[in-house]
Amino acid sequence: MLNYLKSSIKRKIARRITKEYPPVIDSFNMGQLGVVQFANWSNPLTSPIQLDANMVSFFRKFIKPGDFVIDIGANIGDTTVPIALCAGAEGLTLGFDPNPYVYKILSANATLNKDKTNIIAEQYAIANQEEEYFFISSEASFANGGISPTKKSIHGKFVCPEKIKGVVLKDFLKNKYDQWLPKLSFIKIDTEGYDKEIIKSITSLIDDYKPTIIAESFGDANAEAKLELYDVIKRLNYKIFYFQDFHIDAPIQELINREEILKFKDTINIYAVPII
Repeated sequence: MLNYLKSSIKRKIARRITKEYPPVIDSFNMGQLGVVQFANWSNPLTSPIQLDANMVSFFRKFIKPGDFVIDIGANIGDTTVPIALCAGAEGLTLGFDPNPYVYKILSANATLNKDKTNIIAEQYAIANQEEEYFFISSEASFANGGISPTKKSIHGKFVCPEKIKGVVLKDFLKNKYDQWLPKLSFIKIDTEGYDKEIIKSITSLIDDYKPTIIAESFGDANAEAKLELYDVIKRLNYKIFYFQDFHIDAPIQELINREEILKFKDTINIYAVPII
């Protein structure tokens, strides 16, 4: 009971008072990969991430050592690290997240497991044009949130004091990682309902390199938005699949018709592979 009360007080403070919560380094035995370290966030409003070798095995279906892979909406790195373990130290994994608080934890993860991964954390939002945004959250500790052109936003009332920069991904990559672009094989997107807008903004990049795409169909989105997500990907000449979880044995179902995406009321994961 005492521990519950302490946790409850900590959560209330985190919702109302802005403060830094440092990373906590945990270690996980990942089978053939050996021990992998992960920087969890000590923010009371977040649950610790548990790394699993089955998750890495799932991503290995799409990523091989030496690949260039991108995680958009990386948060603290809960998928960034597993995909980086697939690309290996000889590959390159970029983790993008505009939230300055989670970015610090993502950056901590980029410094770990250097013999197994090559991660670079980038604190940018992906946008249609270079622009600056406010990052806004419903919680003072910024455990959630999103970008907005104004300080008034559906994301909440807590506003980061410094603006967030938005970049055009293809231009950014050509300027900074041009030598890696021929190896681009995989892009994961998790942007709380804005996934289709991100995909629309990187259409030419997808057309040029045909990476596997992982995205979310957001549960709170209306039917029109869910169908548009399906259509945006399908127009790029991709097959689209529902999968239950980031696990090698997770159930998978091809979504052949656009209406099939409406069967799912909750937020679901989808992956898309180019039709050869």
